[in-house]
Amino acid sequence: MAAASASKRWRRGAQTVALALLVAACVPTRPAAATLEVVIVRHAEKASDDPRDPSLNGVGMARAQRLASALAGAPLVAVYATQFRRTRQTALPAATAHGLPVSNYDAQSAPGEFAALLRQRHSRGTVLVVGHSNTVPAIAAALCGCAVAPMAEDEYGRRLRVRVDRDGTATLIDTRAP
Repeated sequence: MAAASASKRWRRGAQTVALALLVAACVPTRPAAATLEVVIVRHAEKASDDPRDPSLNGVGMARAQRLASALAGAPLVAVYATQFRRTRQTALPAATAHGLPVSNYDAQSAPGEFAALLRQRHSRGTVLVVGHSNTVPAIAAALCGCAVAPMAEDEYGRRLRVRVDRDGTATLIDTRAP
């Protein structure tokens, strides 16, 4: 009697393990988590106060605030902007909200070199880069190793996100923000 009872318990245990393995096999696997996400945007709308280094206008200031709000929950670890007032003003609300400085990068630097520097300095978290219509697509392309459509001179709401997974795979996500 004891042997029969032990045999039933063993079969139930084996069935439970088999069922658990079957259920585990049916659960979809999660994609590798992104360890680094670089958000690359063009500066917001500029004023006509200084033809060489304009500041943001009211619409641009509101856009910069919306960008900061969109990044409020992100694990922002660094913020980069070119030496121009409009890029720094676009970056400042997000940087301030996270207690970060706005680091300067040269607008004339080669996109591949800047992308390599970003990858070298940051292996995880979210990095915000604010550039210009003629530099943002090239920086994104250098980070993802993919083709990126040019940005029009009057295009301000485009956000390019490059996610780099643990295995080094980079994915471009191209969105538009109001």
